[in-house]
Amino acid sequence: MKLFLRQIFFISYFENSYFSAMGKFHCIIFLFVFAFSSCEEAPNITHSLNGDWQFSEEGKNDWKIAQVPGTVQADLLRLGEIPDPFLKNNEDSIQWVSERNWQYKKHFSLSEETLKRTKHFLNFEGLDTYAEVFLNDSLILSTNNAFRSWEVDVSDALKAENELLLIFKSPDSIEAEEAEKLAYKLPEGNRVFSRKPQYQYGWDWAPKIRTVGIWKNVSLINYDIARFTDIFLETKSITDTLAEINAKFEIETVKEEEITLKIINKTTSETVSSTFKTKAGESEYQMPFTIKNPKLWWTHNVGEPFLYDIQVELIHNKNVLETYSKKLGVRSIELITKKDSVGESFYFKLNGKPVYMKGANYVPQQMLEAKIAQDKYSTLIDDVVSANMNMLRVWGGGVYEDDYFYQLCDAKGILVWQDFMFACAMYPGDAAFLENVKQEAIETIKQLRGHPSISLWCGNNENSEGWYRWGWQEGKTEEQKQEIWANYYAVFNHILPRAVDSLSPNISYWESSPKYGRGDKRYQFEGDAHDWWVWHDGYPFEHFEENVPRFMSEFGFQSFPSVETIEYAIGRDFVELNDSLFANHQKHSRGFQIIADYMARDFPVPQNADDYVYMSQLLQAYGITKGIHAQRRAKPYNMGTLYWQLNDCWPAVSWSSIDYLGNWKALHYRAKKAFENVLVSAEEKNDSLNIFVINDTFETVTDSLSLELIDFDGKIIYENKSLAESIENSSEILYSLPLESLNFDKAFSVLKVNFGQSEYLYYFNKPKDLKLKNPEIEVDCQVERSRDLPKNSKSKVLDSARTDTDYVFAITLSSKTLQKNVFLMADKKGKFEDNFFDLLPNENKTIFFSTERKIAPKLSIKTLNQFIN
Repeated sequence: MKLFLRQIFFISYFENSYFSAMGKFHCIIFLFVFAFSSCEEAPNITHSLNGDWQFSEEGKNDWKIAQVPGTVQADLLRLGEIPDPFLKNNEDSIQWVSERNWQYKKHFSLSEETLKRTKHFLNFEGLDTYAEVFLNDSLILSTNNAFRSWEVDVSDALKAENELLLIFKSPDSIEAEEAEKLAYKLPEGNRVFSRKPQYQYGWDWAPKIRTVGIWKNVSLINYDIARFTDIFLETKSITDTLAEINAKFEIETVKEEEITLKIINKTTSETVSSTFKTKAGESEYQMPFTIKNPKLWWTHNVGEPFLYDIQVELIHNKNVLETYSKKLGVRSIELITKKDSVGESFYFKLNGKPVYMKGANYVPQQMLEAKIAQDKYSTLIDDVVSANMNMLRVWGGGVYEDDYFYQLCDAKGILVWQDFMFACAMYPGDAAFLENVKQEAIETIKQLRGHPSISLWCGNNENSEGWYRWGWQEGKTEEQKQEIWANYYAVFNHILPRAVDSLSPNISYWESSPKYGRGDKRYQFEGDAHDWWVWHDGYPFEHFEENVPRFMSEFGFQSFPSVETIEYAIGRDFVELNDSLFANHQKHSRGFQIIADYMARDFPVPQNADDYVYMSQLLQAYGITKGIHAQRRAKPYNMGTLYWQLNDCWPAVSWSSIDYLGNWKALHYRAKKAFENVLVSAEEKNDSLNIFVINDTFETVTDSLSLELIDFDGKIIYENKSLAESIENSSEILYSLPLESLNFDKAFSVLKVNFGQSEYLYYFNKPKDLKLKNPEIEVDCQVERSRDLPKNSKSKVLDSARTDTDYVFAITLSSKTLQKNVFLMADKKGKFEDNFFDLLPNENKTIFFSTERKIAPKLSIKTLNQFIN
């Protein structure tokens, strides 16, 4: 045996992704470069091939530097060859890009030592969409699905010097060819033939930008003995004293081997191991282990999202070939749908307890860039937590998100309702398409099933509703309608549920969201609902109070983004009403008019553009929080409310509560209040005002319930104080105020209700009918370094601003009369803890503002009072 010639001279670790056609996972590989003895076995290695790519339009050979991961559109923009489609009316000027074919190339060298490895796989995590891949002039792969990863065994094709060439075909001709094969037209155009993000074809909140390119990582995998192709840690049973976990492994070996698997629970310092005799090729193995007295994973609003740190090692002859690290959340999640006296329930049980779901629908954060910076994900999920949400629905017209998104949801205690990527259309059903969908589903489920945040697999968004309600069956023969529906059934009632049952049996499958369209009377009594009577059909916001479904998975209303975002989009430092440079950023054909119509019903209509933006956000917040309150009051009949939508993919007038630049709209601030665990709400009924307390915690709350009816100058008209009890996980009327016995001006009065730390203000008239005065607001602003702030502050802004660079200003406001919807603006970038709030008469209110600069901000203020005479 040869002796070691020298010491270890390089130690590093890096994060990579390993794939098979059946799975995908992330692992940490420790790479030790040794001069080792002849019996030493080298660990598995993954080489990143992301750097040093070039791209060109096919046929021109005009090669330019490309960024991988990336898209052709992003590279052209970076090189100044196309205008920014997010600005002004530039969207139309870049449509030619996706109508042409493009090519990428890369040269890479391999050492003699690397070439001696037994197996080599090229891995493409994502190619968008129709690509032919050539290695050293030989075709090795053809792709047709942007959602799938692709892996090719190139063990016999690699050389010391290698050339990769990828040719991307425009989807236009391919989609047209597929459409020609049918004797009828499928609804919603040719996008249905391509397995790529559907929102890229244009939506009522998104531009038409069909990206092309290598949109995820490219790597070369080398190994000699064996490798993991999938690992799944499945929770089998949970008691107070023991959690039983079954570790499922898919391992690929070159030949028959004796392999040892070691599982290390780094949280509890426990280790288990087992040795298996493997077969050549890919095999599956199972290895149980337990966790004593397990800490459970909960959503952040009802408990701790506890995660165990698990490490798995693949060992051969005492050599660690591969190490995989995983955060394990021990929890059970069930969707409960049971027939009852009015229809059928729809609610989630987390660890055996019903949990009310509060949140929003999530759409992709970007269109051009393939890779979203991790800090953008972190900021957005922090904003979700700050707004007291506990669920996001990943909508079916976008993308299966980056694994980091789900890691954040795991760590922050946010459940994810996961749609498969089908939306608002009927899809083809030929054998090739169905097989493509099947492989996409298998890979997606394997990729995501280990995240404790995943709570539901949903087949599609509104496909079923569209078929039955949107006129899609018109002009088609009975035979054609039967064929289209049979193709729907094959995907959403056969392929997808079977894949879920096989690979993720502990998480429920739901065929389509909503279960019934709003044209079906059952939509209010069974399943989940998308209520678009408000907005699309012009119903007043009061409709939300009168028609509460079992689970509201979509409802919404548009508003303008911040003035800052509009100025960014138009390239000017001022905004105008009816601006031709911004008109294209409203993608709903009637959107501007609908906003104007609703605003005239409930609010004053300003003539100044900045004021109109402000008023549109008040309007959106007013309508959606009216719905949230009604739905939460109806608990347990209703057990969830997810508004449309959380975020934007570009600067636009949309339904979002956070605009493209990350600014909170009025809705996000008001949703934060409406989603509090203990909420006070009120409903007028039969000349009485019923005071509800909604308690989403698992503890009974006993506290003081106080009511104070005051006029806008602070004069007390009525007051009452009593001790009240709110039962755990309930919504109950704790007080009823007889209005007929009180003599007061409803247009000049507000009822303040406090239950413990929860405060609620109830107004008796629409905002535009309130008799508001307009005196000055007194403002005092004090600064403290964030490191000097108290550690146990109840302010999330204070707690998040504890860096050496951030400063927090305490802004204290007061007024002699009620100030409604106070909107604070600063001349520097930062975050207000609260905004668009009401300032009660003769009371001080302190708001915290965090920023990177110590200089006091110059504040400007808008209030609803300024627009009412």
